[in-house]
Amino acid sequence: MMKPDTKNAKVIMSSEDARNKRTALIMKIAISVVLAVFMLTGCATLLERSVLVVSEHQAAPFIRPPVEQTTVSDHEEFIAAILDLIIGHETEGQLLYYFHEGGDIQTEIERAREEILTLHPLGAFAVEEISANATRIVMRYEIDIEIEYKRTKEQMDSIINVATERSMRTNLLNVMNQYNDEAVFRTTLDLTEERIADFVRETYYQNPRQIVMLPIIVVEIYPETGTDRIYVVQFGYSEPRRMLLQFGEVLKSYVERFAERAAGNTDLEVMLSIVMNLVESITFDDSAALTIHAHGAQNLSATAYGAFVRDRAVGEGFAMAFKALTDELGLENRIVLGHLDGLIHAWNIVNIDGDYYHIDISMSELNGLENVFLKTDDDFDEMLYTWDRVNTVRCEGTLTWDDIQSLFETDETDETDQTDDDENQTDESDNGEES
Repeated sequence: MMKPDTKNAKVIMSSEDARNKRTALIMKIAISVVLAVFMLTGCATLLERSVLVVSEHQAAPFIRPPVEQTTVSDHEEFIAAILDLIIGHETEGQLLYYFHEGGDIQTEIERAREEILTLHPLGAFAVEEISANATRIVMRYEIDIEIEYKRTKEQMDSIINVATERSMRTNLLNVMNQYNDEAVFRTTLDLTEERIADFVRETYYQNPRQIVMLPIIVVEIYPETGTDRIYVVQFGYSEPRRMLLQFGEVLKSYVERFAERAAGNTDLEVMLSIVMNLVESITFDDSAALTIHAHGAQNLSATAYGAFVRDRAVGEGFAMAFKALTDELGLENRIVLGHLDGLIHAWNIVNIDGDYYHIDISMSELNGLENVFLKTDDDFDEMLYTWDRVNTVRCEGTLTWDDIQSLFETDETDETDQTDDDENQTDESDNGEES
């Protein structure tokens, strides 16, 4: 039996393996060439085409926007946090309340709501309603607050804080000489509606150069009780604001013009000059006097404007015009609201050299200037004048009309002497020329 030729078999197998390897290599090269050609042609064409890809829409998950939260831990902080929202006129807000006081959180919310709406001035004045929803989160409550307002942000921003009566008067003057229909004050002063009305009247009668007409007022107070409160003062006028502002400018020009006509070297001489100018320029308005039954009536004949611009006035109009002029010249003068023979009337009290005297210009035509100029309390008592003596300075000066007449006589004598001196100097000059 012949043995297989293993040596030749190995050679044959090696040749076969070599052929297989060459074939595989050729196939790889061919595939590479095909791929290269495809990349240079087919793939470029593919890239140049527009491709529409359709996929199922996936809704984006809702992400709640971050909410600014204020953390509070007791009742006072809870109240303060809600008030901060009110001050900013915010309609909603969120609080984190670490409530450790025991009891029901809804009871605590209602307690805070009641205090703000009925006891706090801002809440009582500006807020219509407060609602809240509390959610328990472990050891705290997340409270969503909603606030409904009955005042605008502009109304809240207009609140004027006053600490003293002087500040109240100053701010009232700024409001009244602009004839605004409303002013809002916040103060700890213990005021009533009647006291506010007094402030308004005092401001008007003390400033006849700057305010044309005394308004009718309505006062609202928030809250009803307490020491820290808001006072809403509403003003009413018989003339529109635009007209009153124009009247105010005209009044100032008339006051300046009349003040320039005042003459004299002493307070007495200047006041007498003012009085005589007013008497010559203004006529007493009898028809208006029959219709005016209260001080501060919104009748132009009862104002300085009516006296200067319309040339007619009742007693109050004369008194306001006289004070406007003396204020312009820096002389002390007060208006007295009283009665004459039982009828509504007004006049002035002036200070001359430290003494006080009554002057009633409106009655000079009827009674004569000598009977209404520089009069004492006793003099006016005899003429049936009545007024609030308790709150009015006493008039007890010693000057009389005769003293005034003597001043005129002295002035006339001085003028005569000066004229004689001038004539003598002229004669001497003429005699010197003749010689």
